[in-house]
Amino acid sequence: MYDHTHFDFSSLTERDRYKILIGTVIPRPIALVTTVSKNGQPNAGPFSFFNVLTHDPAIVAIGVENYADMRFKDTARNIRETGEFTVHICDNALVDQMEVCAIKFGPEVNEMEEAGLATVSGQMVRSPRIIAAPAALECRRRTTLQVGPAREIILGEVLGVYVRSDAVNASNLYIDQKMMDAVGRMGGHSYARTRDQFDIKTLTPQEWENGKSLPKTAAE
Repeated sequence: MYDHTHFDFSSLTERDRYKILIGTVIPRPIALVTTVSKNGQPNAGPFSFFNVLTHDPAIVAIGVENYADMRFKDTARNIRETGEFTVHICDNALVDQMEVCAIKFGPEVNEMEEAGLATVSGQMVRSPRIIAAPAALECRRRTTLQVGPAREIILGEVLGVYVRSDAVNASNLYIDQKMMDAVGRMGGHSYARTRDQFDIKTLTPQEWENGKSLPKTAAE
């Protein structure tokens, strides 16, 4: 028998709701997002309220918390002005440089230069691509959902994806997830590595009826 503690979100402060959510929805993939302003100034910032929502059409979602005085963060403003952005998957080797990009620099600062991240021009969008990232998703803004005074969810359509060649088999599209070595965001200041993996194949109804048992790891 398990005991559980219930939290009524209507009675919690915004900060307390945040702490509960980031501590329970784990690990969260990290989107290291690059954009370019309408004046051509590059920008990069990481977001852990991020995921892929559907493959047809290919849509990713990024949750952005803008400033309390209603000013847009550079990422949100640039995407509104240009309609383009690139999502980079962050691997273990990129963590320190990704954290530099999280510093709240002014809009005139190129975070990628501060972090020592080499880039090349985007192919299908104007936002730069970080060469060291194991994967990069070039996106066009589909819509922006305003969900609070300073909070929005940006939905982007994936136009094309770069995957590091040693991590993908181009003939069968198999991606070696251990080679990707992605990291996820946990609660507080914590991160998780994704190299500790196990496989479970979902049974068919017939297999279940025939008494085929689930792998041991599924019950552990």
